Amino acid sequence: METGAKNLLIMGAPGIGKSTVIKKLIEELKALKPVGFFTEEIRNAGTRVGFQLVSLDGRRRNLAHVDMRSRLIVGKYRINVYGFEKFLNSLDLEGSDGRLIIIDEIGRMECLSRRFRQMMSEVLEQDRIVVATVAQSGGGMIDTVKQRDDVVLFELNRRNREEMVGKVVRQIQAIRFS
Repeated sequence: METGAKNLLIMGAPGIGKSTVIKKLIEELKALKPVGFFTEEIRNAGTRVGFQLVSLDGRRRNLAHVDMRSRLIVGKYRINVYGFEKFLNSLDLEGSDGRLIIIDEIGRMECLSRRFRQMMSEVLEQDRIVVATVAQSGGGMIDTVKQRDDVVLFELNRRNREEMVGKVVRQIQAIRFS
């Protein structure tokens, strides 16, 4: 276990359960008063039609939807970058007192936002623990954050989904008490 690395990234294929792991971590680590957000799917008649951002204090904002009006598209989803940036500004992660920041996720949709890229660069440099999900593939910031010296990368798959929360919690404890 690496105790020098304070940025913990959970990587996995789409739909493998990264957001589910993040929600379990939020519950498990609530005594640390984490700040940040997670992502939930928007479904219509059982079909995924978009993604909604949820702050850890319960505020919600649509990030992407098949019916949204936007010129920015990832896959079949249109991306609400302006709304995303307003949501990020309301979180004030760089200025918050939270010692634990949780971000779901560093992905193609999110990286369309200059504000998100700037915010991630700043919080990854701070003396706080960052737990984030990250897309399995992608260039630019996605690759850059995975290759940082202060990152521990956890690869989520079907075999290790049940034990991932415990692994990440143990890593956080090792960082906090080292």
